[in-house]
Amino acid sequence: METDMAMVKPMTNKNRVVTILGENITVATNDFISLTDMLKAKDGGFFISDWLRNRNTVEYLGIWERIHNPDFNYGEFATIKSSAGLNSYKISVKEWVAKTGAIGLMAKAGRYGGTYAHKDIAFEFAMWISAEFKIFLIKEFQRLKDEEQKQLGWDIRRNLTKINYRIHTDAIKHNLIPASLSKQQINQVYASEADILNMALFGKTAAQWRAENSDGTGNIRDFANVSQLVCLANMENLNAVFIHEGLEQNERLIRLNQIAISQMKILLEDRIIRKLEGSDLNGN
Repeated sequence: METDMAMVKPMTNKNRVVTILGENITVATNDFISLTDMLKAKDGGFFISDWLRNRNTVEYLGIWERIHNPDFNYGEFATIKSSAGLNSYKISVKEWVAKTGAIGLMAKAGRYGGTYAHKDIAFEFAMWISAEFKIFLIKEFQRLKDEEQKQLGWDIRRNLTKINYRIHTDAIKHNLIPASLSKQQINQVYASEADILNMALFGKTAAQWRAENSDGTGNIRDFANVSQLVCLANMENLNAVFIHEGLEQNERLIRLNQIAISQMKILLEDRIIRKLEGSDLNGN
């Protein structure tokens, strides 16, 4: 039942969508949430301007802006606050922003246009929809942030490996590749160097791994865990140093294998690494 009521799904590279009680709610990358989308879950005729007429709403927005916005226009705010709650009082989001210089609310045009609010304000607005809606919105927003942090951590680890691979391949190019080699010769040198690291860390070459996993996709490093990726990044740097020192391939392989064994023992006990891997270390 909970899965049907609230879930997270991607929308674009810049935005995400959380589905709350059957309604798709747009979440922008700056943690602004679409009030226009949220309004669809409200029973009866209700508009954002109705919410803005409420004195409690105006007071809350004023406090939020005071904390987060040094350029907030308190003079205009005082005028608006004195009229809030009166039958004659009515203000739109655009007017609110134009008069007070507010940053917590904004009206956007375009494909994903509408009224957006900072998450703090959006959570308050959600209470006007229903208490249940607010609870699910907070829960799914936090899940979305957790997923983004997890993805960010993975991207950082992959990029670290790619950067170190560039250092590694540059060392090979300047120290192992004679002039005027063919493309095939150059690729063979790179492949053999990559397999030195594969053998030292995984105990098999890339070709051996593919033969054992012929029905799968990707490569041996795509299936590495966090500890192995960290170790691999360190080994690539060390192998570049060994190459500069002129060590023979077999000697480098022996040293790298000893380093891999030593580092993996340490990394598998590291609390931060274990936290990044989460349940992967338990095989879940």
